[in-house]
Amino acid sequence: MRFDIITIFPEMFSAIRDEGVIARGIKDSLLSIHTWQLRDFTKNKYRNVDDRPYGGGPGMVMQVQPIRDCIGAIKKEIPNTRVIYLSPQGRKLDQSLISELLQYENITLLCGRYEGIDQRIIDHDVDMEVSIGDYVISGGELAAMVLIDSMGRQVKGVLGNSESTQDSFFDGHLEYPQYSRPEEIDGQKVPDVLLSGHQKNIDTWREEQSKLNTSSKRKDLLNKTELD
Repeated sequence: MRFDIITIFPEMFSAIRDEGVIARGIKDSLLSIHTWQLRDFTKNKYRNVDDRPYGGGPGMVMQVQPIRDCIGAIKKEIPNTRVIYLSPQGRKLDQSLISELLQYENITLLCGRYEGIDQRIIDHDVDMEVSIGDYVISGGELAAMVLIDSMGRQVKGVLGNSESTQDSFFDGHLEYPQYSRPEEIDGQKVPDVLLSGHQKNIDTWREEQSKLNTSSKRKDLLNKTELD
């Protein structure tokens, strides 16, 4: 899976490209991340990518020309790329959307800044807007990294022998509680079933705990049948 990222801060992506699970996926040639410096596509000597909004108001708006030219350059290399704009007005990122996006081999992530981007880009050049939550952050870079990590870890082989299917939200529930060594600390003991070596009982316990966790912390995730 290939991610192309349009940004004025490409250096930020070293955090995900050089460390952790995604870096391992890149090393194993299962993932690739390509950053595009938006300022390289400007046509003014100051390399400005923004200007004042028509109609007045605070802040600056990212202009059409550099963004459109950058998308065009990417599509010359990857004609079938899916262009996603990270925006608080987009469809909220959840497991269902991640599964939907995994069908695409190539995704271009457009990282906005300032007051956002010119609406004409959204109307004519963007395939989808995606939000990581109902709040505003300073730019799309952090949101893009969240999307890359949440998708990349589900690409086959990226987690090695681990299973992303055990993660929270994968089956509509939160994950079951996890424990490690020692067996007892400060009077707190690991549940006996996890020490039993009986895998069927362990699996049953984990399934029950997953549902209890979800009911306690995120009842909104449960369907009507489970609530009855």
